Amino acid sequence: MTTPRLVEVTVDNVEDACELKVAKHQRDYVAPVACSLAEAYVQYDIAWPRLIYAGKKLVGFVMAAFDPDNPTDYYRSYLWRLNIAAKHQKKGYGRFAVEEVLAEARRRGAESVTVSWMPGKHSPGPFYERLGFQPTGEMDDEEIVARIRL
Repeated sequence: MTTPRLVEVTVDNVEDACELKVAKHQRDYVAPVACSLAEAYVQYDIAWPRLIYAGKKLVGFVMAAFDPDNPTDYYRSYLWRLNIAAKHQKKGYGRFAVEEVLAEARRRGAESVTVSWMPGKHSPGPFYERLGFQPTGEMDDEEIVARIRL
């Protein structure tokens, strides 16, 4: 694995970001990057979108939300999106991105980070649980909410 790094979304890389595609069977479980960037644009004060590069290759996208005053506890420090390009999965880039979100949450003084997922055959739930997220018993609409303590 080429050492990955996070990069801010800029005018120079946004088009490539919007073309990033997850595996076909995952498309029902995660919104496209373009949708995520639109959500980040209208919630710029809480959104933390980053592109994941390995060398010069764009391999993924991650977005967190940091909103310490949110009345809903699990939205205060939240792993909002994770999209790893289909041909770059199973190489550690998703784990790297989650670890970077956790590090940013620690820098901001968060005590935990949450994530949610739709249950189903190709759900990312097992991936997040392997990283240490534990379901809280809460649901966000039809999604399972999980938390990791920092």
